[in-house]
Amino acid sequence: MPESILTCSGLRRIFKMGDSDVDVLKGVNLSVAAGEFVAIEGRSGSGKSTLLHVLGALDTPTSGQVTFEGQEIFAASATERSRLRNVSFGFVFQFYHLLPELNVLENTLLAAMVKHSWMGFRSNRSQLRNQATDILESLGLSHRLKHRPAHLSGGERQRVAIARALMNKPKVLFADEPTGNLDAETGGQIMRVLETLHAEGQTIVMVTHDRTIAKRADRGLILKDGQLTVG
Repeated sequence: MPESILTCSGLRRIFKMGDSDVDVLKGVNLSVAAGEFVAIEGRSGSGKSTLLHVLGALDTPTSGQVTFEGQEIFAASATERSRLRNVSFGFVFQFYHLLPELNVLENTLLAAMVKHSWMGFRSNRSQLRNQATDILESLGLSHRLKHRPAHLSGGERQRVAIARALMNKPKVLFADEPTGNLDAETGGQIMRVLETLHAEGQTIVMVTHDRTIAKRADRGLILKDGQLTVG
């Protein structure tokens, strides 16, 4: 079996709600192998997005550890965690998070702009544009490069979001309800994109409320009462 690329142990996340503490994650343990497609299923409010955000270093745990390639993420500096998010992790969200004033190609290039310095981006601009164009073409969007998000369907917006997430060739792709804002047919198209990426070796961690979607992963887990169980 491939070695684990991402693990967490004893993961807890407590939120303050007025004078009360809400214990969302209660000692979660998880190990994800390189090249694996893991789906974490849970109802709305179960904490599945919180877990994904902590695993991807978008949020900080109250206690516990998250390890990526043998290195404890939250022992690193904020700068190192930021670089990890930009270079090694890719993120796809339910509501796309595309910039409305930018076209498809420009939105895809955002990840590369964040990764490189301004001068570094300018000096590699032609190569990066070609890379972005190739990714968009592979996702069936070559005819949409100059369109802005307002002129795209929901499925097209999500494919742009996936293209942006792939720009820096992430080692782990995190997908937070990637089909949650789409109808069943379009959601199926997005799942086929993720399955193709997985077949090419991409490690994927996805959270979803939809059991049918979760079953399409290599391994399904359920987050309930702050704990992970086998799906």
